[in-house]
Amino acid sequence: MNQLSCKQEIKQITIPTPFAVGDVHTYIIITDKVTLVDAGVRTMEAWEVFQNELKKHGLKVLDIDQVLITHHHPDHVGLLDYLPANIPVYGHERAHPWMTQDQRYFTTHDAFYREMFAQMGVEERFYSLLGAMDKPLRFSCQRGLTSFVKEGEKLDGLADWRIYETPGHASSHLVLFDENSGTMIGGDLILAHISPNPLVEPPYLGEKDRRKSMIDYISSIKKMLKLPIKRVLPGHGEIVQDVQQLLEERLHQQEKRAAKVEAFVKGNPATAYEICQHLFPKVFEKQLLLTLSETLGQVDYLMEKDRIEVDATSLPYRYKTKEVVS
Repeated sequence: MNQLSCKQEIKQITIPTPFAVGDVHTYIIITDKVTLVDAGVRTMEAWEVFQNELKKHGLKVLDIDQVLITHHHPDHVGLLDYLPANIPVYGHERAHPWMTQDQRYFTTHDAFYREMFAQMGVEERFYSLLGAMDKPLRFSCQRGLTSFVKEGEKLDGLADWRIYETPGHASSHLVLFDENSGTMIGGDLILAHISPNPLVEPPYLGEKDRRKSMIDYISSIKKMLKLPIKRVLPGHGEIVQDVQQLLEERLHQQEKRAAKVEAFVKGNPATAYEICQHLFPKVFEKQLLLTLSETLGQVDYLMEKDRIEVDATSLPYRYKTKEVVS
């Protein structure tokens, strides 16, 4: 239990997940209201652990007044299905179709990823993975948001806490910052042990183009550098104390990896799949979707910086450094 003031307590509840990332943290903020931030993964084991952990803190499920979701990934929303239906749930509107598993949205996914594989030059043997893209959603919820929240807004009972939009790892990502204490509940934006993967998502309902996740992520990190953050309570792993240094490290790591891509395609046009193999020679086969997302992020970043160009006249697309015109 972390006492931030006589009127406010934060309790971390750690829940097991079936995913490689391991346990996920959810948080209870107690003021004159009880606010749950994130809701774990939808398994019976997670539900039992969640209830038992609440009990250790003298709470029960019915004490929860409201829920804020940092982003739509299954390990952060799953247990919403087990919570009473009258508890309001807040989050970014882009989380809603994922959380409700909106079939109008999901029917576009297969074609999007198939086209992405073709553009990147992915080998045919991996196309069988396309049918499993939405498989983790069985651990998600089928319950949507009661209300959408935006940057700068506050929730009832959380007078010192301001919401910030921080897309990148997910287009729906939000963080909650206590301006009084300098404490941030950061979801998966700022993790001590790993750099969160900016995941490629199909275009949102009504949009034609996908969001450029890596560019969003870098923008979000730079936004966080401007805030007086003293510590981050993360979605995974240990509490982050030296926040500014870690954020600077993340930006440095990103530029280092981008430079590696730039050097690889200098005088040697390559597909995104070939770049992926170069960046992740040992893990690209086992973690193809994650490594392709990271690779596409690097390509987006270098294209945005005008450091590489693409030949999109035929499939697969090929990338190379820009020729310097003297």
